Amino acid sequence: MLALAAVLLFGTLAHSEQLSAARLGVLYNVDDPASREIAAFYAMQRKIPADNVIGIHLPNADVMTPEAFTPLRMHVLDLLPTAVQSLALVWSKPYAVGCMSITTAMAAGYRGGFCLPGCAATLKNPLFDSDGWLPADTVGWWPAMLLPSNDTVRARALVQRGIAADGSRPAGTLYLTRTQDTRRNVRAGTYPMVQLMLERRLRVAELAAPVLRDVPDAIGYFTGTAQVEELSRLHFLPGAIADHLTSGGGVLEGGSQMAVLSWLEQGATASYGSVSEPCNRLEKFPDIAALFDHYLHGETVLEAYWKSVAMPGQGLFVGEPLTRPFGVQP
Repeated sequence: MLALAAVLLFGTLAHSEQLSAARLGVLYNVDDPASREIAAFYAMQRKIPADNVIGIHLPNADVMTPEAFTPLRMHVLDLLPTAVQSLALVWSKPYAVGCMSITTAMAAGYRGGFCLPGCAATLKNPLFDSDGWLPADTVGWWPAMLLPSNDTVRARALVQRGIAADGSRPAGTLYLTRTQDTRRNVRAGTYPMVQLMLERRLRVAELAAPVLRDVPDAIGYFTGTAQVEELSRLHFLPGAIADHLTSGGGVLEGGSQMAVLSWLEQGATASYGSVSEPCNRLEKFPDIAALFDHYLHGETVLEAYWKSVAMPGQGLFVGEPLTRPFGVQP
């Protein structure tokens, strides 16, 4: 009886710490009409408290300097209600601060140790594979996800996919793709463990590139390549997560590799990519088993994604933060 009571208590506490609309701050660029429009739309659709929606001035640049960013972040933290634990950044640029992603810079502040030197081990994520979700209260971080707003039609569709996914418990398949790209295929070594951990809760299928057929019912799609040639043949369910391990997926404009925005345009609801050269260190990319373990336990995509990356300094999290296909909105 005591053991059962402990389990029930733990479940109650874990639920009470979940990310919710009341605990999400929404930041937007007051100088960008698209950012203002989508922030208002998102706040209305997700019933975000008005005090949590904050407008700031941002430069019209892909990358902010650390010197400009640091006082801006301090200003944001002064304005945030104490209940806020995580952030939605409703804009498309800036997407980086120096060599850091703007999502991690906003979460933890700019520090060179998060991205320098780029190929070496960088500062670690205290939230990696953790329980509960009160990061601002426990470690002084406000984990963030970028909700791209440059294309307002696509941004609205992304929000609507996230809402449609909530509580749907989709009977989809998690696809793990092996490629011939030796440097970027390193995550394939984790695929057997992913299958072992998740196969009783979710259909898991391995594919080998080139993928020449249609891929239906994807709730997850992971690969390692600079360009995902089969992208147009992938069909995502609402709430789907997809990313490709490569050096510049988080470079949203002007990069030589496929940007993570392509996943969202194809119908995924969240993705992740690097804004500066991380080399192929696995700790700098999502651990698929940890990601879907938390996602399947009913956590939001922001929580699950953040808990899957051990060294997130160079990684940009993008998508609709409150998406929760395997749980109930608190």
